[in-house]
Amino acid sequence: MSQPVGDPVDARPAQKPGPVTLQGRYGRLEKLNAARHAAGLWEALRGHDEVWAYLFHGPFSERRDFDAYVEMFAAREDPYAYAIIDREGRTAGFATLMEIRPANRVVEVGNILYSPKLQRTPLATEVQYLLARYAFEELGNRRYEWKCNSLNEPSRRAALRFGFTFEGIFRQHMIVKGRNRDTAWFAMTDHEWPARKAAFEAWLTPANFDDEGRQKKKLEAFRG
Repeated sequence: MSQPVGDPVDARPAQKPGPVTLQGRYGRLEKLNAARHAAGLWEALRGHDEVWAYLFHGPFSERRDFDAYVEMFAAREDPYAYAIIDREGRTAGFATLMEIRPANRVVEVGNILYSPKLQRTPLATEVQYLLARYAFEELGNRRYEWKCNSLNEPSRRAALRFGFTFEGIFRQHMIVKGRNRDTAWFAMTDHEWPARKAAFEAWLTPANFDDEGRQKKKLEAFRG
């Protein structure tokens, strides 16, 4: 064959996300369940409408509407939602694995909602480490994606901090809550994961934090 073609790869499909518990040092992820998590999420998120700005749903002013949303969200297979539980056992947010494409061994992390108390904590970063490790090492994906509204600067900075590579802007990609969304695309590959994993693990060690819980070295510094 004279035409250029891609390198051969392992074409066995990836596994789909399942109801696992991903245990970390600072907290854990577990399958989102309305009966177990809705009340805690409501308390953590109530009055903080700003955290819903770039998500497809919310904010919610009524508890019954919020509970119905969590029940619907928890029942879906794609996105597959995980509750974020802190060391004190409080539900502090959720995140999903989504756009699940086993045949191509691709999955996206998205629908990330951190309560204000979770934001800028070690657990907030550990969540991303646990999900990436699960996606690559247990599910067998070769590409791990991060997409966000191109106007969402905090999300774009977070993607770069976590080791994703910016790949471009999809213009007029979606209509969300009646507004245009241009989407910024980021991705990490299985070949990049070992170095990203080492950086996450080095950053997450207790020795990297002072007595006030402040980081001594930035995550990016551990990637050289």
